[in-house]
Amino acid sequence: MAEREAGYRPDEPIGVGPHPRPWPDDDRLDPELLADGDRRNVVDRYRYWSVEAIVADLDRRRHPFHVAIENWQHDLNIGTVVRTANAFLAAEIHIVGRKRWNRRGAMVTDRYQHVRHHGDPEDLARWAATNELPLIGIDNLAGAIPLGASPLPRACVLVFGQEGPGLSERIRPVLQECRSIPQYGSTRSINAGVAAGIAMHAWIAQHGGPEPTSP
Repeated sequence: MAEREAGYRPDEPIGVGPHPRPWPDDDRLDPELLADGDRRNVVDRYRYWSVEAIVADLDRRRHPFHVAIENWQHDLNIGTVVRTANAFLAAEIHIVGRKRWNRRGAMVTDRYQHVRHHGDPEDLARWAATNELPLIGIDNLAGAIPLGASPLPRACVLVFGQEGPGLSERIRPVLQECRSIPQYGSTRSINAGVAAGIAMHAWIAQHGGPEPTSP
């Protein structure tokens, strides 16, 4: 993982141990983590911070793009999409369809994200219209615009279908446009989680600033 330092050995624990005393006078820090150590999958700048403090700091600088993923068949890729959305600091994640989803692949990053549920595509469309956000589908459908052909809108919702079927027939009518990811090999499609990562990184390359370096 990115937070592992040079010289890391697989048998070494991830994170940091108990903080030496005296403890820093900082309301963002969690006393239990200071006492017991912080083994969470968080970047070093958030070591010993409480979950609430981390979320509050992320909320100050979230990007204006949202991520929506369809959930009709309990797709195992949803957790990967959520984890990637956290890495690129999406404003919100929208689960469309079934409310329950497999959180294992998210690696608890959903604790630091705002996750909103929509029972159907029409509900997502109403929410997006109210917030003046275009719905941009990502799928290799006929007539789709190549992802790099023009910049993605700065404020938008990137919409992904499930592994296999892709964007459903139910959600396609509510999209403002659809973007495709150029492919050069023999496979017809790529993994839904991978596609989401490519599209989010494309947004970051066009609109994102430098990574934060200090608390």
